[in-house]
Amino acid sequence: MFDHKVTDVFFDLDHTLWDFEKNSALTFAKILVENKVNVDLDDFLEVYAPINMQMWALYRQNGIGKSELRYQRLKQTFDRLGEHVPDEIIDVLSHEYIAHLSSFNHLLPNTLETLEYLFPKYKLHIITNGFQEVQTKKLRGSGIHHYFQKIIDSEMAGVKKPDPYIFQMALEQAKVKPQNSLMIGDNLEADILGAKALGMQVLHYNFHKESDHGECTMIHDLIEIKNIL
Repeated sequence: MFDHKVTDVFFDLDHTLWDFEKNSALTFAKILVENKVNVDLDDFLEVYAPINMQMWALYRQNGIGKSELRYQRLKQTFDRLGEHVPDEIIDVLSHEYIAHLSSFNHLLPNTLETLEYLFPKYKLHIITNGFQEVQTKKLRGSGIHHYFQKIIDSEMAGVKKPDPYIFQMALEQAKVKPQNSLMIGDNLEADILGAKALGMQVLHYNFHKESDHGECTMIHDLIEIKNIL
């Protein structure tokens, strides 16, 4: 399937291994109640999810900074729901969301079985655009930190995927050539096209149920990796 022997496998974290949607929902269920924000959780999450994706896309493109992302995704959600929530409460929610998010540690289906299969055969690493202060907590809290030799995040690199520099930094730290590396992630632009542009081999975990794009092989369950590697 791959043109060159794979020795190192690089994973994205959120929406690839770590169940961001489920853990995020549990976090909001906690902090909205504790801060007496009376909105229906399902309605909130339905509006929040696409806004959060839009804000992250802007963040990847350097259109907004970290603080603005954290504020705007909540502000715009409440505005769209027709709920007036003061800025001071939004600031509290923004802080508490980050503080509590990594305390929930659900993984996507077959994450552990897949990592157990790969661990004796390949060197495993993480490349993530997530915030440095929470990504390590997510890995440790969910019990998968020990599988990975190198963990590269966008704040460490100073750029975000799909910028080639973050992939170059990861390859240099792992001491591996692009052609012997495989990037696995859920985001076509950030993970797949970004890594492919640098000469890495790629595998698209189709978490978002996108249509076939022809860029590379797509999988719909992590367990499929066992039939590929």
